[in-house]
Amino acid sequence: MNFPLHFPLDLIMIPVQLIVVFFTLYYFFLSFFGLFKSAPKADSKPEKSFAILVAAHNEENVIGQLVENFHILDYPDRLYDIFVVADNCTDRTAEVARRAGATVFERVDPVQRGKGFAMEWGFANLFKLPKQYDAVAVFDADNLVDPQFLRVMNHHLMKGESVIQGYLDAKNPTDTWVAGTFAICFWVVDHIWHLAKYNIGLSSCLGGTGMVISTEHLKRHGWGATCLTEDLEFTMKCLMEGVPTSWAHDAIVYDEKPLTFMQSWNQRKRWAQGHFDVASRYIPRLFAEGFKRRDVRMFDGILHLLQPHFLILSTLFVLLSMVHQTTPFYTNILYTVLPGEVWAVVAVGQYIFPLVVLTKINAPLKSWFYMLLYPVFIYSWVPITFIGYLHRHDKNWSHTPHSRSMSYHEVIGSFPKDNMLSKQIVKS
Repeated sequence: MNFPLHFPLDLIMIPVQLIVVFFTLYYFFLSFFGLFKSAPKADSKPEKSFAILVAAHNEENVIGQLVENFHILDYPDRLYDIFVVADNCTDRTAEVARRAGATVFERVDPVQRGKGFAMEWGFANLFKLPKQYDAVAVFDADNLVDPQFLRVMNHHLMKGESVIQGYLDAKNPTDTWVAGTFAICFWVVDHIWHLAKYNIGLSSCLGGTGMVISTEHLKRHGWGATCLTEDLEFTMKCLMEGVPTSWAHDAIVYDEKPLTFMQSWNQRKRWAQGHFDVASRYIPRLFAEGFKRRDVRMFDGILHLLQPHFLILSTLFVLLSMVHQTTPFYTNILYTVLPGEVWAVVAVGQYIFPLVVLTKINAPLKSWFYMLLYPVFIYSWVPITFIGYLHRHDKNWSHTPHSRSMSYHEVIGSFPKDNMLSKQIVKS
């Protein structure tokens, strides 16, 4: 039997091309479901009680504004309390938080460092209190929160959802080009990934802040997520139990985005390291459990965990395809599987989707200029992901410093949004 000269390499390159086709089409078509909201906002009577928990490490510059923000939430005071875990702090975080009106738990543990450990310790302290809550709302110290946040989360809890992620917005989207492109990335993911999955019944993913977890679920299954990406780990832990992460598109939290490229680089490198770590531990288990339960959400979770692996694979494939143009050494089946017109639509679509999202949210004028640098931010994920893979066994936590002190009034006044539920202070 006669085989082409490059037949042995085709045993590798044809499966690689099929993987590229599958991932590209899957996420391209998924994106369309995030361009609309599945249902109009519904309002339930405030019934659920919340413990608001903030894990803070040396956050004296921003913690005061967040705690003050909590005091003006449009939700009955009797149904929520504010707690701050001052984790291994060497500054005035605990003092500032107390002065602003929070109950502070001070934690000192030089060995078990990181947000995951701080949260587990904070949950344990909450469960020892005489007063118990229906759910815990978790935020980062640098955040600001829309006044309607708890009302929206109350509605989702009343619907029976137990693990819920809120809309991740930016409080400083016009500070620098890095903060601006970071914000665009989050807005795009909010719509064409989180909202899209929620609209078609798949599991979203916790984002580390602006998330609500029912106390019953926490007590029954425990937190147990202490890696570099504790939010991703807990998401997959819940999915293993058949509990998806819901998406609350109208529960808005404003997150501080890094101001410099190196801050952004270090933060995303930590995310990549943690992602590879979680993937190595949960993909086999999700695969087995998915077959056992016949649950498509678990297989979708596997695809999410494989995303950085796919980025590495697709990058290597692009480099090899450049060599292939001058020296063909494998059979190119991409245009056999899909015509060139389809690939052209997909290529253009990856730039059209962000523009559609910016239009939908009525983004600041600067954001449209930052779109010119958006590809720089996106493609910088390539070296970050490679480095994250090489350092995937490194468990050292790298803290991202926060210094952008802003009040809730400043954020709302500077950035109107289409899904903003409250533009004025509703409680005195």
